Amino acid sequence: MVPSLRRAALVLRLVVAALAIGGAPARAACTDVAAPKVDWRRCTLDAGDYANRNLSGAELRDASFSFGNLAGADLTGADAYHAKFLSTNLKGARLDRATLSEADFTRADLTGASLVRADLRRARFFRANLRDADFTGAQMTGADLQGADLSGALWLDGKRRCGAGSIGQCN
Repeated sequence: MVPSLRRAALVLRLVVAALAIGGAPARAACTDVAAPKVDWRRCTLDAGDYANRNLSGAELRDASFSFGNLAGADLTGADAYHAKFLSTNLKGARLDRATLSEADFTRADLTGASLVRADLRRARFFRANLRDADFTGAQMTGADLQGADLSGALWLDGKRRCGAGSIGQCN
């Protein structure tokens, strides 16, 4: 074998060996206990009970919490890009400064939830209950509010409350 090819083959074997013994990035452990900064990326946690849990700063990208209970949970600063919260109980949850762009909250109950300065761009709130939620400073470009109940919600400017019967938009 030509010396340069031998070197290339050796380098390739070393790279493969390094990856085999842990050189690859760590993956989420979906069985990890709910805690601040937990890494649940791409985990299916449907129907789980995480009420009043502290998940601040958690990595929740592409995770699914459908039909779960996150009432009163603290998700402050969590990264839940493209996460699924279908028919999830998020009553009184704290989602301040969370990245929730492209998240799906279809039929979720966010009554009294705090979404202060949350990134909600292109999030889906189809038929969600957003009564009395706080959207102060939230980014909502492209958010789908079709059929969502925004009655009593504190709107983006932090001053205006949506009127009773505000469905699909803040009136």
